[in-house]
Amino acid sequence: MTTGVESISEFISLVRSHEDIAHHADDCTPEMISEAEEALGLKFPPSYLLFLKEFGTCDIGGAEFFGVYRTEAGGSQLWGSSYETLDARSQWDMPHSLIAVQHDGMGGTVVLDSAQPSPDGEYPVLVWDAGAKARGTMEFLAADFGTYALDVGRREVQAAQNSI
Repeated sequence: MTTGVESISEFISLVRSHEDIAHHADDCTPEMISEAEEALGLKFPPSYLLFLKEFGTCDIGGAEFFGVYRTEAGGSQLWGSSYETLDARSQWDMPHSLIAVQHDGMGGTVVLDSAQPSPDGEYPVLVWDAGAKARGTMEFLAADFGTYALDVGRREVQAAQNSI
């Protein structure tokens, strides 16, 4: 069985080998990661942490993964996962245990659920939306961020190759 960290390492290689359809930052500092975790009141799981350290934020084939980054225009404001999570908490009452990592394109937010850590510290990847609490369940996408990102990345690379 492949771990989340092994999968995110493969994802990193996939992005690096397909720079023609991928974009990423490279300036996410340990201080920025700590600041984001402090703002959220949560720790990032190992595979997502490795993603942040490597890229900060990234998209491949148009599939954008929230990270942790700053922009010149935004000054000291952290953007990406922490911003999207805090925004969803305040606007839509998203549960505190969730960390936003992507929009699903259908009105939902792809999240990591820190309330369900695995023995290796990874969080499952689920889809949350404002009606999730009323339904009592969220759609399960993957056991960890690394597996999820690698699956999405492979699909995007395949789609790009098929369009040539």
